[in-house]
Amino acid sequence: MYDCLQASLGTGRRFIVLDRPNPLGGQVEGPMLQPGFESFVGRAPIPIRHGLTVGELARHFSPQAEVIPMTGWTRALDWPWVPPSPNMPTLDTALVYPGMGLFEGTNVSEGRGTTRPFETIGAPFFDRRLVPALRVCDLPGVAFRSTWFQPVFSKYAGQVLPGVQLHVLDRQAFEPVRTALVILRTLRDLYSGELAFRPELDRLWGSDSLRKALIAGDDPLQLLTDPGEWLDPAVLLYEGVNG
Repeated sequence: MYDCLQASLGTGRRFIVLDRPNPLGGQVEGPMLQPGFESFVGRAPIPIRHGLTVGELARHFSPQAEVIPMTGWTRALDWPWVPPSPNMPTLDTALVYPGMGLFEGTNVSEGRGTTRPFETIGAPFFDRRLVPALRVCDLPGVAFRSTWFQPVFSKYAGQVLPGVQLHVLDRQAFEPVRTALVILRTLRDLYSGELAFRPELDRLWGSDSLRKALIAGDDPLQLLTDPGEWLDPAVLLYEGVNG
């Protein structure tokens, strides 16, 4: 959408968005994308979890965008889930993705090739210490259990992996980005010799600050700064965005 919108600005053509729900509600979480780290998975400086609909994002990117708003929708409203991708099969997948998608930038399987992508992570070096270490972190709205799985494609395809499955117990309390950072911190502390990072991590995070913090032994939760006044309230079509 962003690319099409930018192309329309140079042609004088109208750009119209038929708005759609944001399944994650209106919570805002995560850092802002930093200049120099723009990519296909991060086009503009917005938080990882931005809380907006696609129509509101279009208005944020350009005041010339025309949006046909939804009627009768609120950010707290649930609706039947239609998978937009084989790797986004359920609403729970979407709920965990803003944080757990970061594992695509590591040598840990993010669950692609299973029926629970992004809700399940695993690697050959995981052991029985991991789940207890995550449970004592007392993260809101989520529970952890040990599991084993065998991806049919992507990382470690065909291998049986020890892993962890996330169970979202309270959608309103659950913080996907914070949860992922705590998991990454725990993996770093337990498996410093095995955990490795890929170039994708910087693009997914929107800067190199997360990778550098993990390598340096710093607490990545310090990176969860308030996104600040990044959004003009005039772009909002529905109430309920909450940073």
